[in-house]
Amino acid sequence: MSHRLVSTSPNGLTRRLLAGAATALCLAAVAPTLAHASPAHPKIGFSIDDLRLERWGHDRDYFVAAATKLGATVNVQSADANESRQTAQVENLISRGMDVIVIVPFNGKVLANAISEAKQAGIKVISYDRLILDSDIDAYISFDNVRVGHMQAQGVVNAAPTGNYYLLGGAPTDNNAKLLREGQMEVLKPLVDSGKIKIVGSQWVKEWSATEALSITENALTSNSNKIDGIVASNDALAGGAIQALAAQGLAGKTAVSGQDADLAAAQRIEKGTQTMTVYKPLKLIASTAAQMAVDLAKGKTPAYTSKMNNGKKEVDTVLLTPIALTKSNISRLVTDGYFTQAQIDAK
Repeated sequence: MSHRLVSTSPNGLTRRLLAGAATALCLAAVAPTLAHASPAHPKIGFSIDDLRLERWGHDRDYFVAAATKLGATVNVQSADANESRQTAQVENLISRGMDVIVIVPFNGKVLANAISEAKQAGIKVISYDRLILDSDIDAYISFDNVRVGHMQAQGVVNAAPTGNYYLLGGAPTDNNAKLLREGQMEVLKPLVDSGKIKIVGSQWVKEWSATEALSITENALTSNSNKIDGIVASNDALAGGAIQALAAQGLAGKTAVSGQDADLAAAQRIEKGTQTMTVYKPLKLIASTAAQMAVDLAKGKTPAYTSKMNNGKKEVDTVLLTPIALTKSNISRLVTDGYFTQAQIDAK
């Protein structure tokens, strides 16, 4: 009976032993790569809030180019402004054995469990542009958003030093919206206290929706008999919605409006004089810096952090970059940086 279980042929037995050993060696070689890539070629997951917005397409392209140059491969996912979809996508990136996952959160408050799963799998997590709250993330990279808010309010004040102001805040799910408001009020509160300006209303705009910003501004104009001198809009999408409402009342270019992101439409509006300013955050800089950070973490190196930011769970190692205020006088910076051509800004 034993002869039925084991080959009587020495060559047959040898082949079986060699085949078994080879299989074991193959499994040993393959198993780690199923979990993680080699240090020389890290696998990076990039989970982005919503690629339907112009700004994030630029971030994706710059990040992938920089990471690829550093020897990494990048898997990009777009949540399309859906928090459950983003959670599922992060979990998918975990199952696919990323070394690092970079996340632009739609809702920075709901990712703690997914991030915990990533950490248990030995995957590093970077919060990109927006801070993920109450989670064990490894690093955070953004522009100084308080400073962005300060620039937005100051830009409107420079154009309209007195009068009625309306505040269009960003998505309530986005921690950056709160930081922007903090910076805005650093400028505005002393002017409110002195009576130079009056804030006649403020509202957070879900999902940074231009359509909702349009509706809110229409209602604000009606409530104030069109007497609004400045609108502190927290990004260019909101500015676009507000300016559409102003244009319908013949007020485009008369009411000062701020923005952020240096979208092409915003640059065109600034050139035409209907938008007062935007805040330019050089996306190639943040994306390439984030790519280097991700590769460093994958290789066990310590990135060059500039500060720490408390996310409710820990003091997170942070890199904060410097934003740039743009008005009609220096909108050409976008051309100089190769972000847009002058023909694009001129809409030719």
